[in-house]
Amino acid sequence: MGGVGEPGPREGPAQPGAPLPTFCWEQIRAHDQPGDKWLVIERRVYDISRWAQRHPGGSRLIGHHGAEDATDAFRAFHQDLNFVRKFLQPLLIGELAPEEPSQDGPLNAQLVEDFRALHQAAEDMKLFDASPTFFAFLLGHILAMEVLAWLLIYLLGPGWVPSALAAFILAISQAQSWCLQHDLGHASIFKKSWWNHVAQKFVMGQLKGFSAHWWNFRHFQHHAKPNIFHKDPDVTVAPVFLLGESSVEPRDLAREKEVAWRAAVSSRRLSPQYGKKKRRYLPYNQQHLYFFLIGPPLLTLVNFEVENLAYMLVCMQWADLLWAASFYARFFLSYLPFYGVPGVLLFFVAVRVLESHWFVWITQMNHIPKEIGHEKHRDWVSSQLAATCNVEPSLFTNWFSGHLNFQIEHHLFPRMPRHNYSRVAPLVKSLCAKHGLSYEVKPFLTALVDIVRSLKKSGDIWLDAYLHQ
Repeated sequence: MGGVGEPGPREGPAQPGAPLPTFCWEQIRAHDQPGDKWLVIERRVYDISRWAQRHPGGSRLIGHHGAEDATDAFRAFHQDLNFVRKFLQPLLIGELAPEEPSQDGPLNAQLVEDFRALHQAAEDMKLFDASPTFFAFLLGHILAMEVLAWLLIYLLGPGWVPSALAAFILAISQAQSWCLQHDLGHASIFKKSWWNHVAQKFVMGQLKGFSAHWWNFRHFQHHAKPNIFHKDPDVTVAPVFLLGESSVEPRDLAREKEVAWRAAVSSRRLSPQYGKKKRRYLPYNQQHLYFFLIGPPLLTLVNFEVENLAYMLVCMQWADLLWAASFYARFFLSYLPFYGVPGVLLFFVAVRVLESHWFVWITQMNHIPKEIGHEKHRDWVSSQLAATCNVEPSLFTNWFSGHLNFQIEHHLFPRMPRHNYSRVAPLVKSLCAKHGLSYEVKPFLTALVDIVRSLKKSGDIWLDAYLHQ
């Protein structure tokens, strides 16, 4: 390649002051396997093979960008880029050859350039600066609802009507707590990451009873590779539900697509064979119906509770475990005098079930109806737009959804405080119009119905493949 070299992945970082070795994309693509990961940031090549396990966001998150240009993801997830670059410096092994494009594959270089200019414009407009008053109000109204629910039972007694009303208020409080901890997890409130982390532990632990580390581990993967099987935990839900390509695509076809893109990579995790190989765990053609029985009612109550506890124990997150224990101690001590043990357990279940309905419908209305499948190796903007859509804004929708109705803006700028999404939205629309990208906005009820429609469509495709093979 005339000056393009490739030291072994274990030869160590480039020496300070020495000329950096140069690499072409063909060489970089070979390093996307377990224990051998390279990535490119700002045209510099880093060997993260050994360091990935120490990555604060988890090895999976950074590993999902193996052998790719991760520049936009790097900028999207980190507050202080200069601080993070200090950690990258020992991992530097070279740079892209001058004749190599900044992004691998058939990507739209002009789109990437225009988005980075848009990102800079948003910074110049101070759209990454949070309003303390806005977030103080959010925390205040969450705490007020917690107190109001308890006062209802204290003043009116534990009858059915006061209990139902208190459970409903607590469910709203829990839903709004999800949104607030989500803001903190993305470091979009405080200028210092440490303050965001501490505040998230309080909201997620004391107000909700969950682990902040567990949530970040799941959620950052979702943002890095939305709607991509085995990279986004939110859509890797087989064999209970089949989504997108998993309805019909056999393992060997998925591998053919992967090999065609990265001939050097041979160890991808791919989806099982459901439709074409007649593998049947559930009647997937009826999944849009049993979704109502095991989806919205049980996700938070069963799946999240079990997964969250297992994560804290396996990963030894003892601080998170203590925070979560403080929530349960407060909740049960507050309501035990009114209900007794069986009653307070029933009351807790009622709150979690109501909260779970909110969580499933609000978080999935922007994603499930969109494209779901295997890795396409798109640029940051295209990958986020393919997996997200917006819901028409209103004062109620903005509050009720925690501004997640601006899902496109949130995914493009995950660190941006949510109260600024409406200000950056016109700029994003202009970018999409310039490059012919779909900027989809739906009515609220249509977005909810589309979840069920998408499940039915995937189930029908599976049934057709199941019957004709």
